[in-house]
Amino acid sequence: MQVEEKKSKKCYKCFRPSSTCICKHINPFQTKTRFIILMHPKEYKKQRNGTGHMTKLQLENSEIIVGIDFTNNKRVNEILHDETISSFLLYPGKESFNLSESRKSSALISFMGDQPYLFILDGTWPCARKMLKLSKNLQPLKRVSFDNKITSKFIIKQQPDALCLSTIESVYTVLNLLKEGNLEQCDTKDFLLPFEKMIAYQLDFMLNPDHENYRSVANGEMLPKTKYKNNPQRSVIFEGGG
Repeated sequence: MQVEEKKSKKCYKCFRPSSTCICKHINPFQTKTRFIILMHPKEYKKQRNGTGHMTKLQLENSEIIVGIDFTNNKRVNEILHDETISSFLLYPGKESFNLSESRKSSALISFMGDQPYLFILDGTWPCARKMLKLSKNLQPLKRVSFDNKITSKFIIKQQPDALCLSTIESVYTVLNLLKEGNLEQCDTKDFLLPFEKMIAYQLDFMLNPDHENYRSVANGEMLPKTKYKNNPQRSVIFEGGG
């Protein structure tokens, strides 16, 4: 009975079991950029491993709005209709402003201003495309992207490509590029620490037979992400540089 109660206890900040709570690794900081995380309901239900919520915990200047079609969302429209706010959408495409190419020039601040609002779609690629297709108010937004050259550390989740990043990894990349362009001055050194600890806890469950919550992995190994390319519906995060 006591064992069951221990397993069922949950931290209501990080939404993880109390035994694997990551809150002690959370170190929120302020940014000039405000990050608006538009979270698909399916991601909202996966709060234990969802990195959108984790991203929000790490960023003081951020918020989460849950939905699919944001066309008539009061909060989203409040931001978009405020003429004092410069809003952008993190989404790849040929017409997007590439942060990787412009990070060391005055073009970055000239394009985004010094206190931009950046909308991020938090969901699978299919979900993200649907969110953008339905949300007519997001479609006219200027888009920003980046050239991703790192492999995601989210090895406990199947993704369509090794270069697909989780929400928190995407924001981490963006913050570092904005720092190079002198738009941000925040210290991102430990930004991914909660994410890395979460993965470590999960791997311990999967690969350590002595763990009380051990769950065996098929064939006893983690498959490389490249093997999931033929099954894009299994991806969990979509952000990337194009």
